[in-house]
Amino acid sequence: MMKEVTSMQLFIEHSKPIRAAAAYIRLSVFVLERGIALTDEFDDKDSDNEVYAVLFDDATPVATCRFEQADANTLKIGRVATLKAYRGKGFGKKVLRAMEIYGQKRGLTNSLIHSELTATGFYEKMGYKAVSKPFLEDGVPYVIVKKSLYAHS
Repeated sequence: MMKEVTSMQLFIEHSKPIRAAAAYIRLSVFVLERGIALTDEFDDKDSDNEVYAVLFDDATPVATCRFEQADANTLKIGRVATLKAYRGKGFGKKVLRAMEIYGQKRGLTNSLIHSELTATGFYEKMGYKAVSKPFLEDGVPYVIVKKSLYAHS
């Protein structure tokens, strides 16, 4: 059972503590819970300069996503994850929205995500639309979802 949420804090940065917190969530969700290979989950993009959004409940990191710039105008949000005990509370939406704003402040006008097929409903509620046919990534079916960041500034 989830403890009562007392103090939520959101960080978007590339510091070692925030990258470690993001890695904790990703390891818990994708590797331990979902069975994705460690070498598939942690890739070459996980560098010292990679920016993550991490939402904390007191000292516990509970939700995260990763910033990538796909091209001159496009934010690619990746590795969106929320710890199991914290799902359904809107925390994934908080980190996703924060990353969209972070991208907008850098002049990016579109956002795309490689969405697991099971998560497309979540992204559709956030204004994303599927723009690809399903494909396999790390053995999991995905679709690319995209949205304009203009309407959300």
